[in-house]
Amino acid sequence: MNGTRMPTLAQAQAGEPPRGDKGAHHRRTADTGPPEHNAPGGPPPAADAVPAHPAGVLATARIRATHNGRATTVPLLHSDGPFHLRKLRSRGQRARVCVLGAMSAPLGGDRLALDVTAETHTRLEVTTAAATIALRGSTTDPATYDVRLTVGEDASLNWLPEPLISTRGSTLHQRFDVDLAPTSRLLLREEQVLGRTGEPPGHLTTRLTVRCGGRTILDQHTAYGDPAPAWDGPAVLGDHRATGQLLLVGGPGLDTDRGARVIGDDPAEGHAVLAPLAGAPALMATAVAPTPACLRRLLDTALAHVHGGGE
Repeated sequence: MNGTRMPTLAQAQAGEPPRGDKGAHHRRTADTGPPEHNAPGGPPPAADAVPAHPAGVLATARIRATHNGRATTVPLLHSDGPFHLRKLRSRGQRARVCVLGAMSAPLGGDRLALDVTAETHTRLEVTTAAATIALRGSTTDPATYDVRLTVGEDASLNWLPEPLISTRGSTLHQRFDVDLAPTSRLLLREEQVLGRTGEPPGHLTTRLTVRCGGRTILDQHTAYGDPAPAWDGPAVLGDHRATGQLLLVGGPGLDTDRGARVIGDDPAEGHAVLAPLAGAPALMATAVAPTPACLRRLLDTALAHVHGGGE
């Protein structure tokens, strides 16, 4: 970009790489998020008010899309810490935003959050420029990365980031809090890669909580890597080291009456299960695979089974 070098999350190596000038600037008093996330009965703050380690970075980036009566606009792009937000060219009626990495993150002790709001009637897609790599850093304190997605009435949000890679020695707790209006639509994909080539993973936990019209329709917690028990046993991942899921909520043509479907004919290439959620207009595909490429193919195949998914 005009000869300026901007490191991305995918360029990070093991250990604690240089954080850049922003590292010290963003060690500050905890930011618990915008007022709506601290209201009575609302979801908890991003990092549960846990302060960042002195060596860590505390950052909250925000995206807000609105509809001006003709098209979706994005009046708020607040970059912070490792999150550099950039608008992309719209695709049809859908506005698009990409999250670029301005420094290596998350490292041990970091407290990171990303707030995305798609207001009434909007069409928004959020993606990332590269994989996110969890690294051990200079402290054994865990890092936290919280994603908060809010989708208004008759709005549609596609959350389609690149994979999260858990590297040896890292500890990361990731959480997704999703609040949907009864008429909103969501396409959410998340992928985790456990270790880089030839290395064991760090410790990774993820929690996905989805509410529709104020009612919880999904609350799922997973844990991989030591000290999580049996994560690499035959009942969980076995020999596979890539896992992920695709969640679709609402939208025309979403067939939730069919039973569960198994996707993938070759066990060596991984497999996925596509099934409806109980009591909600939602489908969820969960996949395990030996490589990120195999995982993406399984999730893409699951999406192809869903008419009108994500649109």
